Amino acid sequence: MKKIAVIDGQGGGIGSLITKKLREEFGETIEIIALGTNSTATAAMMKARANKGATGENAIVINVPKMDIITGSLSIALSQAMLGELTLKMAEAICLSDAKKILLPINQEAVEIIGIVKEPLPHLIEKLIQRIKEVIYV
Repeated sequence: MKKIAVIDGQGGGIGSLITKKLREEFGETIEIIALGTNSTATAAMMKARANKGATGENAIVINVPKMDIITGSLSIALSQAMLGELTLKMAEAICLSDAKKILLPINQEAVEIIGIVKEPLPHLIEKLIQRIKEVIYV
């Protein structure tokens, strides 16, 4: 069974949408681990039917090396993102993990990714789910 970490912070809105869509698409054939930078984000993802959840820097640092796939917004790979909730240790652990990183090209930081067409969040999440299907079923 593939382990997928959904990482989010602040209110957990994006992470909960990803978790909900993953559960709808894959049912119980995957294990979804909700990793929140704060308890509100973790709770939102747990409500969306993640299998397990943990909160904070240590939880993220300890768990991401154990994952097959890591997903969330681009901000999870940027130190000090999410108004400072995403720490250097979290970003480093995420980037160094051997897990496949499948990230949404959205963030609120002073980072602009050239060549990305802006699309509504629901469309981006559908593309994210499609890419995860491709990775899982290869």
